[in-house]
Amino acid sequence: MAKKDLDPNYIDPNYEPVTNDSGNLPFESVLANRMERRTMMKGSVGAALLGLMGSASLSVAAESHPGKGRSASHSRAHMSSRLGFDAVGVSTQNQVVVPEGYSAKAFVPWGTPLTGNLPVFFDDASNSGADQEQQVGMHHDGVHFFPIDVKSGGSNSSEGLLVMNHEYINQNALHPAGATTFADGTRPDDEVRKEVAAHGVSVIHIKQDAHGEWSVVHGSSYNRRVTGGTEMDIRGPVRGFSKLVTKFSPDATATRGTLNNCAMGPTPWGTYLAAEENWHGYFANGDAVRPKEQIRHGVGSASRYDWEKAVGGADEYVRFNASAVAGSAAEDYRNEPNTFGYMVEIDPFDPNGKPQKRTGLGRFGHEGVIFAPAEEGKPVVCYSGDDSRFEYIYKFVSAKPYHAATADGSLLDEGTLYVARYNDDGTGEWLPLSLDDAGFVAKMNAAVAAGSVGSIEFTAPFSSQADILVNTRLAADIAGATPMDRPEWGAVDPANGKVYFTLTNNSRRTPDNTNAANPQGPNPNGHIIYWREQGNKHTSTRFAWDIFVFAGEAGTETVVDGKSVVTLDDTNLFNSPDGLWFDYNGRLWIQTDGSDAPPYQNNMMLAADPRTRDIRRFFVGPVGCEVTGVVTTPDCRTMFVNIQHPRGNWPDAGVDRPRDATVIVTRDDGGVIGS
Repeated sequence: MAKKDLDPNYIDPNYEPVTNDSGNLPFESVLANRMERRTMMKGSVGAALLGLMGSASLSVAAESHPGKGRSASHSRAHMSSRLGFDAVGVSTQNQVVVPEGYSAKAFVPWGTPLTGNLPVFFDDASNSGADQEQQVGMHHDGVHFFPIDVKSGGSNSSEGLLVMNHEYINQNALHPAGATTFADGTRPDDEVRKEVAAHGVSVIHIKQDAHGEWSVVHGSSYNRRVTGGTEMDIRGPVRGFSKLVTKFSPDATATRGTLNNCAMGPTPWGTYLAAEENWHGYFANGDAVRPKEQIRHGVGSASRYDWEKAVGGADEYVRFNASAVAGSAAEDYRNEPNTFGYMVEIDPFDPNGKPQKRTGLGRFGHEGVIFAPAEEGKPVVCYSGDDSRFEYIYKFVSAKPYHAATADGSLLDEGTLYVARYNDDGTGEWLPLSLDDAGFVAKMNAAVAAGSVGSIEFTAPFSSQADILVNTRLAADIAGATPMDRPEWGAVDPANGKVYFTLTNNSRRTPDNTNAANPQGPNPNGHIIYWREQGNKHTSTRFAWDIFVFAGEAGTETVVDGKSVVTLDDTNLFNSPDGLWFDYNGRLWIQTDGSDAPPYQNNMMLAADPRTRDIRRFFVGPVGCEVTGVVTTPDCRTMFVNIQHPRGNWPDAGVDRPRDATVIVTRDDGGVIGS
């Protein structure tokens, strides 16, 4: 999620600060020389994976590494591709580009009237905070389409609920003349109200008419805004924990709002999980000493938008001051940051339902969550990445089994949270973050004896599972997880259960700090990793991993066991993979949020056939945007793609103000997208 060309707050390199200085070895046994490791692995990895996976080994069971310049096909000749379109070229146009035979149309842009009295969006952005609370939010991100009959097991493709995140804001576009700050440093109440309201989630009831045109069903009871001020329940092991006590919730069971929602995850029971990613920057703590729960996440002395300085001093804004200003935590908001950093469950079919923060999935910079296919009578399994440089990939396994007839979000309140370690030999392990695990407890006690984890003082063990979850990053440091190159979106292949994750980039990794899973230092372009759980069981604690593709310019190769399996060219060069999604026919969609300089130009979306590694550019966004969030209707004939922070006057050339929007993509012949 590279934020650029917006305002000084997002040019700041500390937007996603590196806060992992644990000194963690990325795995227990690291071979001394990177080139030695590669030479040795070419002869040993196949056997290692075969022993781990048996007959269910990865299709390419060997180490992958990037190269340039050698000729190789980017698909396997003996297999036909699932991709049935001609790739589009890179673009610098301020419009969406799709293949010949397809059409693209902007839909539900920021400010679209949604609820209440349906306030019209003013071209000069002079709408009030109260208006924004009834309009579609800003900076569209993760999105999902719920068929209107999904709760009864249906798959309607012409009517449903489009649910999307609104990650953050562009203050210059949100207000007629940008943000206002008075001479004494305070900010106008209504500007702050509007900024809070532009965050969060929109639930939008949409319907397709007989001519194939989509529109919002105005007046529908399903239409809803969840914002940075909406009251929410704390659920799971952290509920009632002392470190979440605030003036608003002295019993630590509630909070207000969800912020910086990036990716998401639809649950097997038909609800929506919104991820809280870079929430740390919304808070300010001026205390001389900050607690480890804030240090490890980068909460600093100044906040991103100065909401805590709203001139009226309303409690709903004062809470963004995380300093200890009163006699106890129940009298101020020193613990308010601890109520953020979770996955937030919203039932789009219950307009009056209170959102639930599911703390069992851990507290960190969640990019999103992806569920393995739910199986009757077996635990629920889901994965989540922590989108920051040198952070980790996590897995949650529920304690109780899934039963379709009764399943709900309480399944996420009890279970085991694991963090991934990627070994050099192509194997991996899921390390439990639990006081019930003797290995973790031993490592924790060793950290206590040392007195610190990196630069963070650690002189007493975690007091409970709640304490571990509030300090998930620190617990993962202690466990010995592999620091990754900004793990972002994940996707599970519906055909074989393999799990894919984007590793967007890492400008801070150095050549002497690489490992097999993150082999480039620095890593300006990113790559995609994938793995298969041992025995094809998502509950397993061991797995085999490989690299699917390295991003880069034309000529960049992904080499497996000495052979190039992907060579990028003008039809598929890309950088900084971010969004990731498998459609219902098994195509893998890859979205980018990286450099918009040559040779990449505007950010884009590509389609991949995971069997053949055939990758083709399908979609290019307008100038300055991030292409983020993608879903189709169940019949795969309508695609929804989100465009975030466009520049200039997209999508309305007649209005001198950019508006984030969803793009509807269809085939002109009404066929399946991508086929």
